Amino acid sequence: MNRTMRLTELIGGVVRAGMTRRPGGFRRSRFVLVVFLFGIVVNRAPAMLESTFLYFPTHSEAGTDLQEWRAGGKLIGYLSPVASPRMVWLMFHGNAGQASDRGYVRGSLRNTDALFIAEYPGYGRRKGSPSMDSINAAAVEAYALLRTLYPEVPIGVIGESLGSGPASYLCSLPDPPARAVLIVPFDNLAAVAGEHFPFLPVGLLLRDKWDNVAALAGYAGRVDIYGALQDTIIPVHHARQLAQALPRATYHEVDCGHNDWSSRGLVKIGD
Repeated sequence: MNRTMRLTELIGGVVRAGMTRRPGGFRRSRFVLVVFLFGIVVNRAPAMLESTFLYFPTHSEAGTDLQEWRAGGKLIGYLSPVASPRMVWLMFHGNAGQASDRGYVRGSLRNTDALFIAEYPGYGRRKGSPSMDSINAAAVEAYALLRTLYPEVPIGVIGESLGSGPASYLCSLPDPPARAVLIVPFDNLAAVAGEHFPFLPVGLLLRDKWDNVAALAGYAGRVDIYGALQDTIIPVHHARQLAQALPRATYHEVDCGHNDWSSRGLVKIGD
């Protein structure tokens, strides 16, 4: 989140500079801030906050223990299959990196479960550009393929961080997944953005506004939510608020940071 910190510090600097000058400086600082924000809206409106706050894809060609997942000749993700799986998991990763980096999730699953990790448009070796619409569409495509491949096997979704958005979106469909596991999730993405950018009109600038509370409101399947106590990216109160809005959800709290849950074996997804 270094870009987030730099932009927040820049805006804060504009305000502080105006407030520390001669009388009337505070009013001038507000004027400067309005001009600054107007420039963002005019010059960066198509990208909104996404390029600064949301999407940090990598395009590494490094090897991975996962197998490529292809459909119609195009790469749509990676997989770790098992013969005759008891459960098939479709994972959606966080906002940085790429799907081929997420082999660590295998360690959180039973050895009888198959794992498929969807790649986002514009990430890794997948063509396109990331947005809520394109990622949700990729999620629907991946889910439909798995329903065809495994018609008799329950399919669950795992959403990590940003990936809790498309995972929750699938739970709003007429034929949703059997289970949902949300790790270091948000309740409402705009609320998280507002905390990182307290000086910005996030409602105007943020185009991609996943709302997990709304998406899961009518979901009848099992939901497990994992919040991280030391999370500074998506503070733990967002996971708590999501759980509080879903009385049937099971809430787990782990003592780690946003990216530490997998390396320390703190999340186990089983029966």
